[in-house]
Amino acid sequence: MHRFQPSSPRGATSAAALLLAAWMAGAPIGAQDLVTINFVNADIPSVVKAIGGHTGKNFIIDPRVMGNMNIISQTPVTKDVAYQILLSALRVHGYAAVEEKGAVKIVPEADAKTSGGIPGAGGAVPVSGDRIVTQIFALQNESAAQLVNVLRPLVAPNNFIGAYPNNNMLVITDYAENVKRIARIISSIDVPSAVDVAVIKLTHASAVDVSNLLKGLMPEAISNPANPGQPPKLGFGVDARTNSLIVRADTPALVTRVRTLVAGMDVPGAGSGNVHVVQLKNAEAAKLAEVLRGLLNASSSTAPAGPPTITSTTTPATLAAAAPATAPASNIQADQATNSLIISAPENVYNGLRSVIEKLDQRRAQVAIEAIVVELTTSAAAEFGIQWQDLSGLRRTDGSQVIGGTNFGTTGNIIGAASNLSTIGGGLNVGLVRGRINIPGVGEVIGLAGLAKALESDQRANILARPTILTLDNVEGSITVGQTVPFISGQYTQTGTTGSATNPFQTITRQDIGLKLKVTPLVTVGGVQLKIEQEVSSIAPTALTATALRPVDLITNKREIKTTAIAEDGDILVLGGLIQDDTKGSDSKVPLLGDIPLIGNLFKYQSKTKERTNLMVFLRPLVLKDANATAAHSLDRYEYIRREQGVTLPEPNLLLPEAKGSVLEAAPKKK
Repeated sequence: MHRFQPSSPRGATSAAALLLAAWMAGAPIGAQDLVTINFVNADIPSVVKAIGGHTGKNFIIDPRVMGNMNIISQTPVTKDVAYQILLSALRVHGYAAVEEKGAVKIVPEADAKTSGGIPGAGGAVPVSGDRIVTQIFALQNESAAQLVNVLRPLVAPNNFIGAYPNNNMLVITDYAENVKRIARIISSIDVPSAVDVAVIKLTHASAVDVSNLLKGLMPEAISNPANPGQPPKLGFGVDARTNSLIVRADTPALVTRVRTLVAGMDVPGAGSGNVHVVQLKNAEAAKLAEVLRGLLNASSSTAPAGPPTITSTTTPATLAAAAPATAPASNIQADQATNSLIISAPENVYNGLRSVIEKLDQRRAQVAIEAIVVELTTSAAAEFGIQWQDLSGLRRTDGSQVIGGTNFGTTGNIIGAASNLSTIGGGLNVGLVRGRINIPGVGEVIGLAGLAKALESDQRANILARPTILTLDNVEGSITVGQTVPFISGQYTQTGTTGSATNPFQTITRQDIGLKLKVTPLVTVGGVQLKIEQEVSSIAPTALTATALRPVDLITNKREIKTTAIAEDGDILVLGGLIQDDTKGSDSKVPLLGDIPLIGNLFKYQSKTKERTNLMVFLRPLVLKDANATAAHSLDRYEYIRREQGVTLPEPNLLLPEAKGSVLEAAPKKK
């Protein structure tokens, strides 16, 4: 047995040297395994070196580790105990030991969490003492995010605890002995809850009505806002087939309370017990009453003769069988003012109807349909030609008059240009003028001997619309953006005895011209089925440029798509494509002369036109299944229009008075 009793760092080093010398000299085994440690105001690196020599461990000391420590051992200890004593002493002084790759690093405690070894995941910690370790706990029953708040005070301030919600895991870096203690706490908490489930069959009352009533009466059925994500202590379900109430409770005492309440409500009705009022939450009372009356009529027509067998199923045949032949007729009326159903029926028939009402009175999904309508039209035209004429014969004095020339009947022909140069038209026009000539019966015109004309045009049109429709599932939604234009649909003029018109009149029909979109969405398991009617109409440009525009002169262009397609929620569906590609060419020439290579171009007039029209409709359905989704979508559109308003406001001007436009206020925060 050896004793370390240094009073200074030098003494610690000498003691370590004596100990190593004794081992090398072959000291007895018992003496080698036990040592008495006494360090008084000893330098920390020297203490680590001395105990390292006894335990055989390799130490790496961070330069920031400094100071003196006191360790007093009254009885001999083994080398393992000596090592644990060193770790505890380091922890007292704010340092920690981290074992990595055959060495022990001594670092400040705040840095130890970045180097802690991982001994295991989800099980017991295989090491102990005051060394830093990292442990991963996979929870089976409790929420890791909620358990972090409970365990955080138990972890050293400089160490780490966190949750990974995706796999419901806890990650803890701390001293091994403390991690083992936390592991025991987790194993005690992470156990299945003592949930009690009971089925309560009702004889007289409706399970749906009783369930709704209990949800409003018992506070245990409401989630605790302090524990978000935690289910309530009490939950209810309904089995419409057997008219039973299914109860889930955290404790048997809650189940007993529910049984007592249900027993008090499940009794035959007294007085007007056969008349029930059902307030609807989502469905329309008038339409639902019509459906239920049809259900009862179908049940009556298929009811078997003889004594019926009363069951609790909700099919039409079952409802008929549930009502005896001598039972009073059932009656269903709708109160539109309160959107309620008034049902007069025996209790067993009412119970069957009540389960049907509960299934039909559900919040219907809404579908926001974002549409982009793009029509691209391109038109290219080119013309080139040369025209000649010789009017010199009109100048001859010998009486002979010979003239000639070429005229291809195009816009800006040489004959029209000779009398009025403004009729030549657009493009490049080059002419050869030889004075003025008097044509008998016409008058004096320009002696235009030659005219070369070249023109190339390129027109593009981009019509873009972005309508958005919000409609209920399986309900048609439509939007129209355009103008109402008058069209003459008929006219009548009566001729009088003098031949003049009397009492003339015209009938005019007004039609919407512009963008029309009708969509009927149907939310299915495979996506959203869309019944689409898309129309884009416009007034033809020739009618728009007419000098005297009348309703009878209007000509409209119309593009229409009618189809049914299926798209996934949030995906983009494209309809349409290339609808017109028109190319035309025209060559006018003088026979024989126009066929001569190169020179023949002097006796030709050529023109080409090409028109191409593309129409594409892009639809993107967004299914809004609940109120939160609808509110988020509406808020996004609201903020978008607020931003657009800010862009369109006029900028301040020092020379003009300030003109402020109305801007939407910020959307109120949802409580």
